[in-house]
Amino acid sequence: QVQLVESGGGLVQAGGSLRLSCAASGLTFTSYSMGWFRQAPGKEREFVAAITRDYGVTLYADSVKGRFTISRDNAKITVYLQMNSLKPEDTAVYYCAADLGRRIPPPTSQLEYDYWGQGTQVTVSS
Repeated sequence: QVQLVESGGGLVQAGGSLRLSCAASGLTFTSYSMGWFRQAPGKEREFVAAITRDYGVTLYADSVKGRFTISRDNAKITVYLQMNSLKPEDTAVYYCAADLGRRIPPPTSQLEYDYWGQGTQVTVSS
């Protein structure tokens, strides 16, 4: 059974940092590209960042480029999202997702992802 478990969310002031983690189990982690998405209240879920299974090619939404960094540790079967210079508009539930694909760059459409975590809440106060 595939499980993706996010952690690291919380409440932070604007300008602060958080690091999200997503621990995977039940899948061959190195066969999957991994992505982070987020959903703010009243809005649709949107792409944040992704990293490919091969070569670790990364892709970011324009809204987070230069502030967020996605990385993966295949030995720990974990993907991370380092979030710096947080803004109130970053407030959302953050989800990690796994894509059994070899596309470079990685996909930005949630329809391309096969497995999803339950999400972790990130709240940025002004």
